[in-house]
Amino acid sequence: MDILAINCGSSSVKYQLFDWEKKEIIAKGLVERVVLGGSFIIHEVPGREKFRKESECPNHTIAVDLIIKTLTDPKHGVLKEMSQISAVGHRVVHAGESFTKSVLIDDEVLEAVKAVQHLAPLHNPPNISGIEAVRAVLPDVPNVAIFDTAFHQTMPDCAFIYPLPYDWYERYGVRRYGFHGTSHLYVSKRAAVLLGKAPKDCNLITMHIGNGVSHCAIKHGVSIDTSMGLTPLEGAVMGTRCGDIDPAIPLFMMQLEGLSAKEIDDVLNKKSGILGITGKYTDRRDVIEHAEKGDKLCKLAVEIEGYRLKKYIGAYMAAIGRLDAVVFTAGVGEMGWQVREKAIEGLECLGIKLDKARNKAAMTRKRESLITTDDSPIKVFVIPTNEELVFTEDVAAILEGTYTDHMNFEYSFSKKDFTL
Repeated sequence: MDILAINCGSSSVKYQLFDWEKKEIIAKGLVERVVLGGSFIIHEVPGREKFRKESECPNHTIAVDLIIKTLTDPKHGVLKEMSQISAVGHRVVHAGESFTKSVLIDDEVLEAVKAVQHLAPLHNPPNISGIEAVRAVLPDVPNVAIFDTAFHQTMPDCAFIYPLPYDWYERYGVRRYGFHGTSHLYVSKRAAVLLGKAPKDCNLITMHIGNGVSHCAIKHGVSIDTSMGLTPLEGAVMGTRCGDIDPAIPLFMMQLEGLSAKEIDDVLNKKSGILGITGKYTDRRDVIEHAEKGDKLCKLAVEIEGYRLKKYIGAYMAAIGRLDAVVFTAGVGEMGWQVREKAIEGLECLGIKLDKARNKAAMTRKRESLITTDDSPIKVFVIPTNEELVFTEDVAAILEGTYTDHMNFEYSFSKKDFTL
């Protein structure tokens, strides 16, 4: 059974083809500049050179068709025919309150996703386009939706309700939803294995730190709070997003500079965060390099990010109670030892003892690492995330009729003998 995972952005389509029987990636790639013009595909097959082809994709249907044609191409492909694709899994960013787990997509599910696209106007429309494109190109193939928000539907109402007029929640669905759910799910299961415990016995703080950043408080194996909110703008400092700020600031700046709602939204989402502070950079490697060379704003960006990460750890410890471990994941979380050090140093009073040598050595996406001392009461792990594997296993289990929910379904990566 070959399973295709699709992740549609507004102007891109990422894909990965997975052989379920052999448990290996057959091919993966990316179509860039969809809709924008100058579109191209980059296709990767293990053991071969990357293949790049220019091909105009004025919409997502044509982009998906290009992916299928590339996968079945006699020279560059890996499939003899389209019928070898057994199912397609789609990342869907926002499910509102409609779904608490991955589901087989039918017309009713698709309409439910469309009904909440106003909650994620930058993400859900392209996700919907991807689903509709696959249904058009591969009409007989089952489609499965894997939701970013589903993992966080276990939050209590005291964590997800905002102190705003309650009828905003009742009428418009204004509440905390959270994102990066598949990443938090994966690393929490892996942390349980490293701790030698069942997931239901684990209390964790998982910190997904990339260009987008979100943290999750996990108690007895389920999410009880998370840093992103109604949208991915709330929470930690991110590459271009501001995260937590005084909500009066946007109104203040709109009045001062005559900005429209769209313009201020653009500033908060695309011109703030690390980019806003430094004025130049979003990549933490660039920020750290220039901070070490004496750039004051880069130094400030590093300090701000580390300080705010530390505050989230303290706040979530208070929410959870007894804590087993903190987990860092995603690009910066896995590779940025400086960011991790800033977040953890000084937390000995809370039972976290950083081993600086271990932390500096943990700079790979191919190994799970302990970065605290052996006698640290609370462990800190660096665990490479694998959202695509969650996609694939959810899809396969739904097709086989064995899928339930993430606490009762046994993933391959929640077993002791799992290897990266």
